[in-house]
Amino acid sequence: MSGRPQKPGAQALAEAARAVAAVVRGRSADEALAASDASPRRPAVRAIALGTMRWYLRLRPAMEALLSRPEQLTREVHALLIAAAYQIEYSRDAPALVVSLAVDATRALGQPRGAGLVNAVLRRFVRERQALLAGADADLAVRTAHPRWLVQALADAWPGSYEQILQANNAHPPMVLRLNTRRRPPADYLADLAAAALGGSLVDWTGGAQAGSVAVVLERPVAVAALPGFKEGWVSVQDGGAQLAPMLLDVSPGMRVLDACAAPGTKTSHLLESAAGPLDLTAVDIDAGRLRRVEENLSRLGLRARLVAADVRDPASFWDGRPFDRILVDAPCSGTGVIRRHPDIKLLRRAEDVVSFAAAQLEILRAAFGMLAPGGRLVYATCSVLPAENEAVVSRFLQEEPRACPAVMPRGEELAPGGLARPVGTQLLCGGAAGSDGFYYACLEKTTRGT
Repeated sequence: MSGRPQKPGAQALAEAARAVAAVVRGRSADEALAASDASPRRPAVRAIALGTMRWYLRLRPAMEALLSRPEQLTREVHALLIAAAYQIEYSRDAPALVVSLAVDATRALGQPRGAGLVNAVLRRFVRERQALLAGADADLAVRTAHPRWLVQALADAWPGSYEQILQANNAHPPMVLRLNTRRRPPADYLADLAAAALGGSLVDWTGGAQAGSVAVVLERPVAVAALPGFKEGWVSVQDGGAQLAPMLLDVSPGMRVLDACAAPGTKTSHLLESAAGPLDLTAVDIDAGRLRRVEENLSRLGLRARLVAADVRDPASFWDGRPFDRILVDAPCSGTGVIRRHPDIKLLRRAEDVVSFAAAQLEILRAAFGMLAPGGRLVYATCSVLPAENEAVVSRFLQEEPRACPAVMPRGEELAPGGLARPVGTQLLCGGAAGSDGFYYACLEKTTRGT
């Protein structure tokens, strides 16, 4: 590597390019960005990397039109070109400065021989980007930076709304808090925010007093350390759409409750907070590492649950045979409802993944329902907007399980603004009238039929 001093910002651009290259290779953004967690450059690295992931599928065709052999570039240099293109197109930085930083970042990546190519290609991109992007933008999938299979799936599922969903997926999401009203009254917490120079407003459709909490939308995102009462357990970060689960599950003190796919624990802690007294709650997750995040969340909030690392599809590995009164199945899914928070989903997911998720979701639902007490309630939830993972899974399960029937629940607009009543359950679309992420909810009860 050259001993020439680097301009401020070059190292952050290089680290962001490494993270983008890792995501293109199949790692999640969280994994790819973990190396920068302790770095003072972390905010800049995350902003550049996530922004590049958000617009990668729009910028890549324009950038590759300037390359005679893009396949011959290292993944890191290729990612650097697109990250720099993102900075040129979407940041306030002067294009000439971005080009200069990218040249230094090439050296920081240990690729000094690529510096001349990076310089030449980016200078040409600066000159020609309007024409390059206009040509690429003739294609809806490219213009909105989504994989073509997902654009088609959304168009098939939501023909009147899919373009709005695509736009919402590229918007910067709001920061939403869940305020534990048993620890801090809403009016007092809004005053706390104002005293900290943070504006916020209450959301009135997330369950309110019934769930023991209210949602608060901040005017601007901040680090959790800057939130009043975060260490004291007054608030947690959780999208408003995700805060509906306790209200739908309707837990009461003393109930045996199963959180079947618990990590990272925001819904687990919300269930415990929502009850007016203690719950006998078991939180299960297949990933022991992610289960540690559940433990950390509960510890911060002063809550307790039995944590079990197990595959919920194998009840014999953890279940004592005593039925649960309430079960939450927050099923693993494609995450197509939370793309605005996790833009790496656009680069990681494939059409065949949806089929695999749907098969696993049905297996989880079958196993969980088998542990439900007669008269008990099960809430099935995903952060997907694809019917194949939602109503199709629940409908198939209802057809095959004679003891299962839909439970009474608020449907459509009764659940949340813009909620869409489906043949079974309710769908929230990302960026709809509720302003939430995309979520699906269905409530089931176990009857004595077929026994």
